[in-house]
Amino acid sequence: MGTIADGVDFDVIAREWRCKWSEDNDKKSLKEAQEKLTKILSDLKGIDGCKSVHRVVCGGNLDFKVTSISAEKFGAWSESEFEPEKTFLKELSAIDGIDTVETQTYTFVEM
Repeated sequence: MGTIADGVDFDVIAREWRCKWSEDNDKKSLKEAQEKLTKILSDLKGIDGCKSVHRVVCGGNLDFKVTSISAEKFGAWSESEFEPEKTFLKELSAIDGIDTVETQTYTFVEM
């Protein structure tokens, strides 16, 4: 378990890939983003130490988010530049209707 400050512990470090999608063309950009994720899902799940992969979609804010990894192996994944992050983000960015493609690293713990 890691500690950020006294009483602020965590056991998971997550890497989030996120973007905004458009409702245009029957939510075509969202469908294509999911297809890109499905294509690399086994690679993500195969990362040493990956506890799980979560996908969050918000229909109100038009968010598409993918998070994954555990604290124990995060450093090794970071050293690989979060492979397959670059490819996935490039493919997301190329989808018509996708914008605001970003990443974030954060911690969490079940309370």
